[in-house]
Amino acid sequence: MSAPTTEPRTEETLSRSFDDLVAEADAASVDGWDFSWLDGRASEARPSWRFSELLGRRLADVPSSLDLETGGGEVLDTAPVLPPLAAATESWPPNLARAAARLHPRGVVVVRTEEGAPLPFADDSFALVSSRHPVAVDWGDVARVIAPGGGYLAQHVGPASVFELVEAFLGPQPEAVRRARHPDDEADAARAAGLEIVCLRTERLRIEFHDVGAIVWFLRKVIWMVPGFTSGRYLDRLRELHRSLQEDGPFVAHSSRTLIEARKPAR
Repeated sequence: MSAPTTEPRTEETLSRSFDDLVAEADAASVDGWDFSWLDGRASEARPSWRFSELLGRRLADVPSSLDLETGGGEVLDTAPVLPPLAAATESWPPNLARAAARLHPRGVVVVRTEEGAPLPFADDSFALVSSRHPVAVDWGDVARVIAPGGGYLAQHVGPASVFELVEAFLGPQPEAVRRARHPDDEADAARAAGLEIVCLRTERLRIEFHDVGAIVWFLRKVIWMVPGFTSGRYLDRLRELHRSLQEDGPFVAHSSRTLIEARKPAR
């Protein structure tokens, strides 16, 4: 999630009915990886390392790059300078079209990939492989396409991210589920693939949802949070949350973010 940090439209949303808020959120597009629909309705603190800026600096200093799971290309497109050879991958067709429209004019080759399939690139192809919030990382395949001396720079979703909201719908989650994406486990997997860990940092960041429509839209967009979510399926729970939001204020959760940088040894 990359929600905006603008002030919420509290008075406006408090005056709207439950049915109106849910219907609006159900009708809104969730294509791409742009969270601007949440402007004024949710807020999220940002990691101190400012990933987009960090990525932009690294991209300016390498001859080639690959951005994995680029979404609609929004993050990659913030880089002021891109390498002479730049590629990006995406598997979801609506995002793929958005990424191509956004990134092709900047000379980026956007490639469709299939989840779980090997990356369609030769060994040792890229000086920098990057990603922001990948669903899963095949560390062996990532290491394969990094050129010797090159690196991996990414911001991952960390363990138990936004689980206050997840557990509001699904109930308490097992420890194994809460530990998924733990930075220590990811670092061990990267090392097992032959990469050296250069930097590993994790932060937990406050999120506030100010109306039930923001919750509905967020769960429709980030589909792995509550698998199979629809407003109809969880209508009673949503009504309870709507009443709580009106009486007690925003629903507070915490995202978990990991900055991981790894290097492939030079030969």
